[in-house]
Amino acid sequence: MGYPLIESPIGALVFINGDYYPVTSAEVEALKDPYDKLSYYETIRLIGGRPLFWEEHLARLERSVSSDTEDVISLDGMVEDIRGFLMKTSGKCFSSLRIVAAADYRVIHYVDIKLPAKEDFDKGIVSASLCWERQAPNIKAFRGDYKAAVAKVFEDTNAFELILADNNGKLYEGSKSNFFAIVDGTVYSAPDDKILIGITRNRVIEALKDQHLDLKTDMFTLNELKESNASLFVSSTPFDILPVASVDGIEFDSARNPVLQGIMRSYKESQVKYLSENKFLEE
Repeated sequence: MGYPLIESPIGALVFINGDYYPVTSAEVEALKDPYDKLSYYETIRLIGGRPLFWEEHLARLERSVSSDTEDVISLDGMVEDIRGFLMKTSGKCFSSLRIVAAADYRVIHYVDIKLPAKEDFDKGIVSASLCWERQAPNIKAFRGDYKAAVAKVFEDTNAFELILADNNGKLYEGSKSNFFAIVDGTVYSAPDDKILIGITRNRVIEALKDQHLDLKTDMFTLNELKESNASLFVSSTPFDILPVASVDGIEFDSARNPVLQGIMRSYKESQVKYLSENKFLEE
């Protein structure tokens, strides 16, 4: 099932194969039609126009395209293209940059992503579950059937994020985030081979070390998490770390968990340090 190469573009210009086109142009509109080949993408957070953890995003994109057994996709010059796009468009007012690599296309554009409000960090987000087993979870590619299933649940609920459950009912990953549970002061995540290894997730693991905590591998059903009085959170490039206030109407007092509060502080400190040291636009 094909999927468009461009999703929710914003801003004035879109970079397509070395050229710049107005966001309302026919060339951009054509890329909103389903594309039959696999396409791979990364969404990079922008803070003050500076790309956050961009090296790790490009490394993951390289791993994704190298897994393609049908097409040869080159990322040569990608760093220069991103830098050129940011400098040409002066995107300091945008929060997210989308990079798409496919057999026939290289696309860069600003993307409209729903960002959390301050209340979501303070009180936690509303979420819903979706039973879905990912195919090749370590590869970040557009998959039309998955996107359609996720969109349907979002349409039917008021959820900010969806938590995926496997065929055994075990919660393991967010639809656009990594999922964690804190049970009796211990932080748990699904096995690496079951999830997309998120860029922010790696920074969460560093924050755990700063807090003298270890990450344990395990998964739980929603009822098990409810019975254990767990605290839940998700991590993602666009919204950092967010407490989960409820899943399918079952409430969790996550935002007030002191373990989670410490993790969030350590992560924010690492983010500030990275931005103060990284000179992407000056290189």
